[in-house]
This record gives sequence, C-alpha cells and structure tokens, in this order.
Amino acid sequence: MSTTEHLPHHQALVREAGRVRLRQCPTPYPAPGELLVATEVAGLCGTDIQMLRGLRDDPAPVIGHEGIARVVAAGTGVPDTLRPGTPVVVNPTHASDPSFLLGHNVDGLLQERTRIPATAVRDGLVVPLEQSPGDVLGTLIEPLAAVRYAFAVLAPARPRTLVVFGDGTIGQLAVRAARRWLGDGVRVLLVHHTRDGREWSARHRVPGTELLLSGEQDALPPLGAEPVAALLATPRDGTLDALESALRLDSPDLTVDMFGGLPPGATSPQLPGVDLTAVRAANCAGHPVPPALTRVSTAQGRRVRLTGHRGVANGHLIEAAAELRRDPARYRDLVTHVVELPEAARIMNDLSAGRGRTVAGNRLVKLAVRIAPAPPSPRETP
Repeated sequence: MSTTEHLPHHQALVREAGRVRLRQCPTPYPAPGELLVATEVAGLCGTDIQMLRGLRDDPAPVIGHEGIARVVAAGTGVPDTLRPGTPVVVNPTHASDPSFLLGHNVDGLLQERTRIPATAVRDGLVVPLEQSPGDVLGTLIEPLAAVRYAFAVLAPARPRTLVVFGDGTIGQLAVRAARRWLGDGVRVLLVHHTRDGREWSARHRVPGTELLLSGEQDALPPLGAEPVAALLATPRDGTLDALESALRLDSPDLTVDMFGGLPPGATSPQLPGVDLTAVRAANCAGHPVPPALTRVSTAQGRRVRLTGHRGVANGHLIEAAAELRRDPARYRDLVTHVVELPEAARIMNDLSAGRGRTVAGNRLVKLAVRIAPAPPSPRETP
C-alpha cells in the first residue's frame, strides 16, 4: 500500500435514528485497488435533502456526492496518476455496476475520510483535477456537469427557447450556463415553484432570463415554430407535475428532459403507454452517443420528444470544472451557505424536519461544507 498518512479515526456526518450526528468513525486502510480520499469541500444537494426527509430509502449512513477531495492513501495496483496528494473529483455514478453510487449506497464525502471501492477506481471514476475551480466552487462541479449532460442530450433538438422548471441548484445552474452551451441566441425562462424562489432569482438576476411563477407559463403567448426544450429540474416527487406543465407549452416542436428523476412506477395520463422510467434510463453516464431521444404521442395525439438521463461522464466533470474556472463570478452566488462539520449537522437536521429551504434567514441554494482533516500524529505517518 502506498500512503502518506493514516488517521485511526475521523469525523463523519452519520445518519442514524432519523438524525444526523457528528461521529468519530474508524478510518479504513485501502485494500488492493482502493483509494482513501480526504474531502476538502462537499456540497448538499436536493437528492441529499430528500434522503434526510425520508423520501428516499438509499442506505448509505454518510451521504454527499458533490465536492473535491485529495488522495491520502492508495492500495496496491492503483494507477500512478492517483498517487497520494492528487486532487480529485469522484464521479458518483457507475454506468454498469449498481453496487457503486457514491453517497447513496456507498458512504459519501460528508466526512474527513472516504474509502473509494476498487470498482470505481478501476473503471476511472476518480478523476484527477489539473486545476481546481477553487474553494467552495468545487461543490458545483458535479451538478454543473449534470447540466452539461442535459444540454448535450437536448442539443440535437436545436432548441431556441429553454423553459426550466425548478429554481433549485440545477435550475439556477441551467439558466446561467444555457447560453454558454446552447448558444447565445437561446431564450431562457425560469419557472419557480414559490414566490420566495422567484424573489431570490430577482435579487440574483441572470441577464436575459425571464422569471415566471408556476402556472404563469400557461399564459405565455405562443412560443412560435422554432424548437422549444423543457428542462424538468425538480425533485423527483415534483417531476410528474412539471411534466404535465411542460406538455401544455404551446410549441409544435417540443423536447422534454426529465432531469429530476421519477418516483417508482411513474406514469402520466398525458402520455398513455409510455414507460417514463425506461425513457429516462436510456441515457446514462454519457452513453449512448448520440443520446437517445424518444418520440411519443400525447393523449391528444401531439408528437413530442421525451428524454432524460442519469449520472455524468468524466468529460462532463472536466468541462464543468473548466467552466467554473473560466467564469467563477457567474456561479459564485449559488453557494449561499458555507459551514464546517458541526454546523452542517445542525442545518441537515433542521432541513430534515421541514419542507422549507430557509437557513439562518437566507434561502438555501447550495450548502458547502468545508472539511479540514486533522493532521496525523507523527506515529501515524509511515
């Protein structure tokens, strides 16, 4: 085993008995093919909040799949490109091995040390970062990579109008990146679930973005003959409602991306006989190329394109990190709260107890948790 340090114990935010507690956990040594990484900064995403609220049954006690880490120990057989000291981002979704889903069924990054299994290391899911976007912007690499994937999936439809449903991190990232990756001329509309959300967007306005409240899109004048894309950046328990809204958009050339996932067995009366889960699963981790777009008929006989995706490819992560380095000011306001582990535990418990997104008097878009690992004592360093 190649190693630079080893802590006998490390701090972790552990889910137990319906609460999150800051615990001292035994630190594992990496087995052959495995890595041990030290999280530098980790983010809390909408999916994480769903897990905290019991809306998902993902078993990992330690959640968190967004952030930047550095390698601190490597098992035998690990490539030299992942030597101790290397800054990395971990791709959380394995395209073909369901045993690895970081922060869902494998312990995630909201701890000082995280063991990365051999299946993820062997198949290249630990991606060295030549340059970090710096500090808390590392929490936006994975969600921005997912937005990059969404735009790659939508690009063959050549949308000239983008309607984003959902004003959380993904929706806010999408409106900031739309003209970067869909073209300068694209019209962008952001549909909010609440007035509080729209007010936040008005205070953090993205030039050229039209702000709507849910339902107001139904009163829009016809969007014209040019292609329209709807991005459903909603929690999975809101995807079907957003899908119904998107299908009411007045466009003869409509593509809908079910970004936000779906509840088990999801169906839509507007799309009779359509297996929504299968449509979304057709694109995973950047495959196939070109991405799958499924033509479906609505209950009224209207033809639309339907798509979705899960995970990201390593290339999306690299592009996202480069975009954050290129224009950090465009995205920095989305990291609304920056805390360390003890305060993160309190915030996570508050979020688990309610449906709101207000923390310390401010709307939460992205929570960044700075994790500064304790230095090893001399006897712990080989």
